[in-house]
Amino acid sequence: MIDRLQQGDNAAFEYLYDHYAATLFGIIKRIVTKEEDAVNLLQDCFVKIWRYIGTYEVEKGSLATWLINIARNTAIDHTRSKHFIRETKNQNLDSLVSIESRVLSVSQQEDTLDLRQLVLKIDPSCRKVLEWMYFDGLTQQEISEEYGLPLGTVKTRARNGLRELRELFEQPKPV
Repeated sequence: MIDRLQQGDNAAFEYLYDHYAATLFGIIKRIVTKEEDAVNLLQDCFVKIWRYIGTYEVEKGSLATWLINIARNTAIDHTRSKHFIRETKNQNLDSLVSIESRVLSVSQQEDTLDLRQLVLKIDPSCRKVLEWMYFDGLTQQEISEEYGLPLGTVKTRARNGLRELRELFEQPKPV
C-alpha cells in the first residue's frame, strides 16, 4: 500500500482517504470546531499527504501515526494563523476560553509533566479551575454547578490562569 502511495497510485490514495478521512476529520474537529474550517483543513491535510508521502518512512512509525500528526499539526497551525486570530478577536469570552484551552491542551500534550509543574506556579484560585478543566475533564458549566462558583468567575479564572501559563511557557527554560 505504501509503495503504491509513494508511486502516486490514485486508487491507493482513494483507499487511504476512504479509510482515514473520518478519523483525521475527528482530530481536526477537536481542535478547530468551526465545521467549514475543519472540512477545508481536511482537504489541506490530504494535499499534504499526497505531496509528502514520499518522505514517510516505515521505520519511524506507523502510517496512521504519520497521518494523525499531519492532521493535528495542520489544525494547530490554523489556530495560530493570522486569519484565525483575527476571526476570534471578536468572539465572546466563552468561545475565547474554549479555543485557548483546546490549543493549549493539544499543543502541549507531550509536555504534560511540565504543564503540571507550571500549573503549580499560578494563582491558586485559577489553578483549581484549570485543574478541574484539564486534569478532571470538567466543563466550565460543570465547575460552576459542582463547586457553587458563578459561571463568570469560573471563566475569568480560566482565562487568567491560561494567561499566566502562557507567560510561564514563554519564559526561557534553563538548560
